Amino acid sequence: MSTETDAPSPPETDWDKAHDSPEFKELRSRLRRFVFPVSALFLVWYLLYVLLADYAHGFMSTKLFGNINVGLVFGLLQFVSTFLITGLYVRYANKKLDPIAEKIRTDIESEAK
Repeated sequence: MSTETDAPSPPETDWDKAHDSPEFKELRSRLRRFVFPVSALFLVWYLLYVLLADYAHGFMSTKLFGNINVGLVFGLLQFVSTFLITGLYVRYANKKLDPIAEKIRTDIESEAK
């Protein structure tokens, strides 16, 4: 009677090989170099907006023109910054991430044949 410990280990999967490859490590590193700083910057920007809205009523209610005040402009800039970050990420991914990901995919698919 054999036990589970006597069973041979399964062969390494394609994912394991890809995960351990230098290309995947470079892909992960490049992704983190973009995502972490941009996320931190956006969170600081958003926190600044929230804190100003809560503690700087006078400043945020300063009229710029018509019924448009600083708070409304800052609020709308939250949307603008989100779209800007999305555009920057797409451009970054197309240049720095997608070529490496494509190479990893091609390598995996060629090994599977």
